[in-house]
Amino acid sequence: MDVIRIDERDLVVVAPTGLRKGQSVEVTGREIEVLDGIPPCHKMAVQDIAAGTTVLKYGCPFGVATRDIKQGQWVHTHNVRSELEGIVSYRYEPRMEGARIGEEEERYFQGYLRKDNQAGIRNYIFVIPTVQCANGSAQRIAAEANARFPVSDHFDGFIALPHAYGCCQVGDDLLNMQEILAGLARNPNAGGTLFLSLGCEVNAPSVFNPILGDVDPDAVKILIMQEVGDEIEEGLTRCSEIYDYVNSFRRTSVPFSKLVVGVNCGGSDGLSGITANPLVGEVSGMIIRRGGSVIMTEVPEMFGAEQFLMNRAQDERIYNAIVEMINDYKAYFESHGESAIGNLTQGNQAGGLTTLEEKSLGCIQKGGTAIVTDVLRSGERHRKCGLVLLSSAGNDFIGVTSQIAAGCNLIVFTTGRGTPGGFAAPTFRISSNTALYEKKGHWIDFNAGVLLEGSGIKETAVSLYEKILLTVNGEYRTRNEVNKYFEIGIFKQGITI
Repeated sequence: MDVIRIDERDLVVVAPTGLRKGQSVEVTGREIEVLDGIPPCHKMAVQDIAAGTTVLKYGCPFGVATRDIKQGQWVHTHNVRSELEGIVSYRYEPRMEGARIGEEEERYFQGYLRKDNQAGIRNYIFVIPTVQCANGSAQRIAAEANARFPVSDHFDGFIALPHAYGCCQVGDDLLNMQEILAGLARNPNAGGTLFLSLGCEVNAPSVFNPILGDVDPDAVKILIMQEVGDEIEEGLTRCSEIYDYVNSFRRTSVPFSKLVVGVNCGGSDGLSGITANPLVGEVSGMIIRRGGSVIMTEVPEMFGAEQFLMNRAQDERIYNAIVEMINDYKAYFESHGESAIGNLTQGNQAGGLTTLEEKSLGCIQKGGTAIVTDVLRSGERHRKCGLVLLSSAGNDFIGVTSQIAAGCNLIVFTTGRGTPGGFAAPTFRISSNTALYEKKGHWIDFNAGVLLEGSGIKETAVSLYEKILLTVNGEYRTRNEVNKYFEIGIFKQGITI
């Protein structure tokens, strides 16, 4: 397949493996001479485009031509710019064609049912520092605990989650960090959690406990290191107590309404919105129709495509919440003197993405066509089945950590250029192209590149769904689990004392 035209209205096609100057390619029955060398996953004009013309991909505008572009020329940042604006007004125009939720009989999976009625797909014990000063001790305690209490068919190990915060913070910045840490401890995959405090930090237990709230004392414990002699041995004693409790859990059949999947992407390329993201969108629909939930975030990567999500809002209240989420995030950019427009990494551009609108149009496809049932701010917990939007960053580590703190027990993550990053939950990673899958098979769990090699999206979605279900049921371990890559990221705002 030389080129892909996603929509018949598109003024560009995508060249999955690149094109040579002088080559001839067929587009909807016409032969077009390639006038420039087109890098892999980049775009070529299929007709002459005058300067000032709005350029379409996915049948939607993704930028405006900054100069005349001839048929057959390369289309990228040198001749197309974003048309994104700052805070704008929107209209409530519900369009529910194909938007579905809970239409099928609820399914079941094998999970760990918790006392709060959530269900985990893993049985971890987290070791979380309340402050950066405790990172080293947390890592050492987790490592020694893993040596004493090995992984079994019903225990998945101790995981240290170091971070850079917990002191010299004030106001909303401190509160957000506390809510994220509390959310991690309440994630259903965490059978138990040991919080490791220094004792004198801003986020000391006396301040953190009200945010953490009522927790099961068998499952969640706090050790203040300054109050004991040997914090490592004391920490291991607490780990042993938590382990005795966590080790009692066994998998049982639980309804899909307790399955909460986060969808995210990073290291995107020009094929992400053509293969991996639409494929995940198909699976998202399958999960939601069977009673589960999908949480989608990366708000800056909704800019330029947000109206499609607004049109699928369950009601006007949800629509207004989406508008508020989008404009609040744009206001955050502007409050720091920055523009929301230039939110593309060098890797995105090298991979063929020209504007943020183009990236967003591909990004939101991970949610499929489901109805948007709820909108959460960062730090809030999942509360309603269906497609849920979460206000958080496009940064992988911050966005995914927010999803896990909201209650996601699985992350499905697409990539076109590749990333080994792992998070505090099983992270099922999907490549947009076969070359990446073959080169980085130790990072990737599934290859969406088969869609360019003759596989149909419906049957491929069934294969992906089945492998995800194996992951959920504990029969398949994701690459991040095998590699033991578990990390978190926390949104930073405001001053540092």
